[in-house]
Amino acid sequence: MPLSISENEILVGLGEGPVTQRLDRSNRHGVVAGATGTGKTVTLQVLTQAFSDAGVPVFAADVKGDLSGVAIPGTPNEKMLARAASMDLVLAPAAPPVIFWDLFGQKGHPIRTTISEMGPLLLSRLLELNDVQEGVLTIAFHVADKDGLLLLDLKDLQAALKYVADNADEIGTQYGNVAPATVGAIQRKLLTLQTQGAEHFFGEPALDLSDIMRTDAAGRGYVSLLAADRLIQSPKLYSTFLLWLLSELFEVLPEVGDPEKPKLVFFFDEAHLLFNDAPKPLLEKIEQVVRLIRSKGVGIYFVTQNPADIPDGVLGQLGARVQHALRAYTPADQKGLKAAAQSFRVNPGFDTAETIQALGVGEALVSTLDEKGAPRIVQKTLIRPPASRLGPLTPQERAALHAESPVAGVYDTAEDRDSAYEILQGRAAQAQRQAEAERQEAEADQRATAEAKVREREAAREARESRPRASGRQTMVEAFAVTLVRTVASQAGRELMRGLLGGLSGGASRRRRR
Repeated sequence: MPLSISENEILVGLGEGPVTQRLDRSNRHGVVAGATGTGKTVTLQVLTQAFSDAGVPVFAADVKGDLSGVAIPGTPNEKMLARAASMDLVLAPAAPPVIFWDLFGQKGHPIRTTISEMGPLLLSRLLELNDVQEGVLTIAFHVADKDGLLLLDLKDLQAALKYVADNADEIGTQYGNVAPATVGAIQRKLLTLQTQGAEHFFGEPALDLSDIMRTDAAGRGYVSLLAADRLIQSPKLYSTFLLWLLSELFEVLPEVGDPEKPKLVFFFDEAHLLFNDAPKPLLEKIEQVVRLIRSKGVGIYFVTQNPADIPDGVLGQLGARVQHALRAYTPADQKGLKAAAQSFRVNPGFDTAETIQALGVGEALVSTLDEKGAPRIVQKTLIRPPASRLGPLTPQERAALHAESPVAGVYDTAEDRDSAYEILQGRAAQAQRQAEAERQEAEADQRATAEAKVREREAAREARESRPRASGRQTMVEAFAVTLVRTVASQAGRELMRGLLGGLSGGASRRRRR
């Protein structure tokens, strides 16, 4: 007899009966955990297609490339058909509509955001800045906003930091000390980030969130599949991007409470990367987003090896739990196993911790929320087989599906409008032109002054030479006469002076003789 489930449920697998997930509780988040090779990817594929068939858009990170097979109807093998038969399922090949995305633009549409939308907090995590450096980065954002400088890409941020360093004295009096050495350290980290390919992520056109929340003509939700095999090599960029996406959804979407079904379901693979080495302010922000975003109709499902990878403040908010097998070889493993077992509502029919270790591939312990939002008793569950293909797409298949994308041509060509870099470059060029004009004006003034002095000397010389004379040049006779007159006058003067002086001298002598 075929399994019977209600319209507001999706089938996860078979335990003591059908194991289902209520759509109206799917915004209460969840976790899919288990060791490598235990079937997490297949479970993720089953949930992805089930949500899509129910009209719920899905965003999922494809870390290993295996999840891409969800885009192609499957060809069930004997093992899958046998499993379906044991669950009274008719396994009909099917696949949801898929849009491929890739931050680097190689295996899907590029995803971009601007530096301003990322903000200083997330960017500081991405750059691994200390408190002082984060403070200077925040000042740069504030100054850029105040001066009307758009921060769109990495070169805009570099230009803004240089502007802050060049005006450190003035800016420091308003916002606090800005050390050039600190600015230089941030710029070096930006350069490192750029060499890792992050320049592809920052820029325009920025992602329109409505494009990851689409449904097709048949009412099925589009599965937005992020190619993360290369991205995962830069774990800080990977986790920061996904956290940014959650933050944007939280900021943009309206409050809806508990809808009949989610507006979007978000699968975060390798979830431990989000929390590794995260500073306390960032962890608090993550907890806040996870706690509040459910009222926006968004469900977040963390996919990781062990629930212990997730902080208690976040783990306590996850309603649905799918736990594949765990191995407890070390004390740390045993501690994680105990924590995983204690997170379930006890089933008196088996020991939870022992069962987790004994699970086979494709088996899991599953607990979901009931109509009141309370956890159901955990059940040992045989996960249903997927209707789509197991395994990755070929490059040719991916290219063919990508060509039919509903957002083809929207994001594929980068734009570079005038922003902080261009504005500051323009200001610098204008200042240089003004300085050059002032220099040329000063040189022109100096030349004009020098030429004026030359003209004055020429005019004076010409005035002297143009005074009236009997003739233009003295003759030899005239010159001799002038010389003679000067000589006679000089001799007469000397004789007159001698006479006067002599008279005075003689008179004095005579007076003494008397």
